[in-house]
Amino acid sequence: MSQAKIKYVLNEKGQTVEVIVPIDLWREIESERETAYLLQSETMKRRLMTAKNRQEVMGLEEVCEKLGI
Repeated sequence: MSQAKIKYVLNEKGQTVEVIVPIDLWREIESERETAYLLQSETMKRRLMTAKNRQEVMGLEEVCEKLGI
């Protein structure tokens, strides 16, 4: 994402105190933070890698049936 779309908010001394970013960039940042948090746990890291490498695909109906909903 281009830095030109990021807006900096300055205080009366000209110091950057806040940043306004496009929502898509914010969601990307939040997603990366969540992933980093989850990867701190060896158990979660293993689960995420297993899910990432999973080849099995289920349709919505099959998932609902399996969950009983």
